[in-house]
Amino acid sequence: MPGFFCVQDGIEIAGRTYNGVGNIHLLQSKHLAPVHVRNMWVIDAEQHGNTQPLRDYMNSCVLSARKGVVMVSPFISPKEKEVMHVLLKEKLPFIILSDNGFRDYYKPSDVLFDAVASGLVLILSPWQHDPNKRHISRADCVALNSMAEEIASTI
Repeated sequence: MPGFFCVQDGIEIAGRTYNGVGNIHLLQSKHLAPVHVRNMWVIDAEQHGNTQPLRDYMNSCVLSARKGVVMVSPFISPKEKEVMHVLLKEKLPFIILSDNGFRDYYKPSDVLFDAVASGLVLILSPWQHDPNKRHISRADCVALNSMAEEIASTI
């Protein structure tokens, strides 16, 4: 589907405008849910050996996706990326929030390319492309996680 690789401008969700690449119809899903691994779960697992809450949460994300829920996240943290890799492996749909917009001739990374081509992924960015942007800031991470929760709760 070559249309999935065209940058779509002006996607309005809950009063905020995004640009996107991928399957815009994922936004019409009846059920969306954010993936946001809380730092306290990671710290508890690493420092106290209590891995159960973290494992339970990550498993619940995958189980929800298997039941048809479209997961929404910037997938920034290593544990969130683990969830994303399971979603990719199992060919389950999800929406990624990106910290940088899209160039005119944007092509997703190898990992996401096939998933976008098959209509399983929508990549959204609230910001225009900045060729000088090198690192995501903590403020960007917090904003993107809030947007994921906003998208999941308003659609």
